Amino acid sequence: MSARIEVRTEGATRVLTIDNGERNLLDPPLMDQLRSLLLEADTDEQVHAILLTGAGDTYCGGLDIAAIKQGADPRDFALTLAELLRTIPRLGVPVASAVNGDGLASGASLVAASDYAVAAEHARIGTVEVSAGLWPMIAQVPVIHRLGARRAIENVGSGEPFTAARARELGLVQQVVAAGDEVAAALAWLESASRAPGAARDGRPSLYEFADMSYDDALDASVPRFLALFD
Repeated sequence: MSARIEVRTEGATRVLTIDNGERNLLDPPLMDQLRSLLLEADTDEQVHAILLTGAGDTYCGGLDIAAIKQGADPRDFALTLAELLRTIPRLGVPVASAVNGDGLASGASLVAASDYAVAAEHARIGTVEVSAGLWPMIAQVPVIHRLGARRAIENVGSGEPFTAARARELGLVQQVVAAGDEVAAALAWLESASRAPGAARDGRPSLYEFADMSYDDALDASVPRFLALFD
């Protein structure tokens, strides 16, 4: 299956739409392409935000597991997915997901890795691997970091994705809207988030770095970052 991602720019926002079949599945070429497009947008001075969404009625159905079962190398899938998920928090521009339909398995990890997420009211979001007898070893990581282990296990341990309403209650998405309104709503979040693009380029990565540190370590790391603002 060839990798397909539609690219367009709305104002100062680069919109990346996964368009890869009915379920918008992820394979290594597509994930490499998506990572390259994210990095390209991040280095474009005219781009102040990135929006991820899916074509048709699905945001993203996760990895193309059928391809692995047919002989594709699972290592390629694993390493490419991990590198993609590692890239998103390091970008200097905010990222939003417009969840136009189901965001499942590794699709849920893209939602969790985004700064902002708006879901259509019918969308389901979460890992589903346990229901197929697997554990979402990689896909669970952004979900755990976004929700914490106690809330994440509600989905990860059961393989039952969250409804859009439950995802909103837990903080996996910021807003639930009527179907068809998710892109406009996500763009509104990004408009607010990109009012000071210069500040965001330094500040956004630090937010995720500090979130992974202890309180004292984060304060220690914040001091030189503060002083650098005035150099």
